[in-house]
Amino acid sequence: MGSDISGFYALSVKERIRLLKKHAGLSAAEAALLRKSGALDIKKADMMVENVIGTTQLPMGLATNFLINGKDYLIPMAIEEPSVIAAASYAAKLARKGGGFVSSADPPVMIGQLQLVSDKAGTLYRAREKILRARQEIIAMANGNDSIMLRLGGGAKDLTADVIGTRRGRMLIVKLHVDVRDAMGANAVNTMLETITPHILDMTGTESRLRIISNLSTGRVARAKATWPKDVLGEDVIEGILDAYAFAEADKYRCTTHNKGIMNGMDSVALATGNDFRALEAGAHAYSALKGFKPLTKYEKAKNGDLIGTIEVPIAVGLVGGATKTHPIAQISLKILNVKTAQELAEVIAAVGLAQNFAALRAMIAEGIQKGHMKLHAKNIAVMAGAKGRLIERVAKAIIKQQQISVTAAKEIIAKLKRRGKKEAQANPESKEKPAGRK
Repeated sequence: MGSDISGFYALSVKERIRLLKKHAGLSAAEAALLRKSGALDIKKADMMVENVIGTTQLPMGLATNFLINGKDYLIPMAIEEPSVIAAASYAAKLARKGGGFVSSADPPVMIGQLQLVSDKAGTLYRAREKILRARQEIIAMANGNDSIMLRLGGGAKDLTADVIGTRRGRMLIVKLHVDVRDAMGANAVNTMLETITPHILDMTGTESRLRIISNLSTGRVARAKATWPKDVLGEDVIEGILDAYAFAEADKYRCTTHNKGIMNGMDSVALATGNDFRALEAGAHAYSALKGFKPLTKYEKAKNGDLIGTIEVPIAVGLVGGATKTHPIAQISLKILNVKTAQELAEVIAAVGLAQNFAALRAMIAEGIQKGHMKLHAKNIAVMAGAKGRLIERVAKAIIKQQQISVTAAKEIIAKLKRRGKKEAQANPESKEKPAGRK
């Protein structure tokens, strides 16, 4: 059977899994795992996306120690990579000694773009003038269908328009600036664009192409700052972090990985709260490119020798709509965070991004990133080597102690422990508990 499956979307989840089992040669156990949906009910998942065959889960941990704007936060983070949550927690613990994080976020203004084209010379410039003259009228029209957002103080706030040159000729790009309040905003902005487009086309005699939100949310930037005291870090570590930052600032290859470490933290919180981490990624890296492809964080030494770290990054997240409302774990995560607005959530995420970046730099300077990472990875290595139950912890501790964190070393430890267990059982046969129900 090929991948050209007519009517797959119309099948029930059970029927899709049955078909897939035959196609991919899945075992009964593998098919059962697909049906095991966890906290996200399979019926709800089937309503969220198309062609559902199951759900997937990531480990979710809790980052501790965060003090942001004088408020304590426990921060849910969903990620498969070891060391991230522990690193963020440790960075936050050290930051508390300098007063914690100070964060701020712009009002939640998103930009929607309407692309207009024309094959008649001069039409686009005349269209731009007409649109700008009718700016207030168009804004009022955009706001006509969203009374709830308006009552909350949001809605379309501004409209701009520019003619740009492209390989396909000139285009007129109309930008609608919308305060989306506690939503991420994509649906609201896109609906507004659809509402105003027919009127703009009648007014200008142009043709429309795309009507879509932009994920480069330059009107929705979040910032965070923290001070790590020199008596906590040590002068050598501070100098090393400053050198590492200078490396990222000057070299695009290093800058890419530097910024990726920031997103380790930001994406984890976005995933836990049901927010669009792809939008965060796209916006963050585009924002970096606007500045000449530079680090999203900055480090400098205070006059007293302390280390000051800052971050500035667009963060478009919401508390309402999408998976934040439909996914039960997202709802629990938001309850744990106890954030009241999307702006507050953005402030928290910015602080986590800064903490994550600081932790990575400190680890590389102070102990080497691989050493710390592999210590936390030791349990995974033990499982890969075949350890189960209580044996996992014993094997992990053993390979850390002998500083050989590998599957081969773990297998050797398992074999040694099993041999020792057999000898003990043979030496003390009466100590072995008899199975229940047998004499």
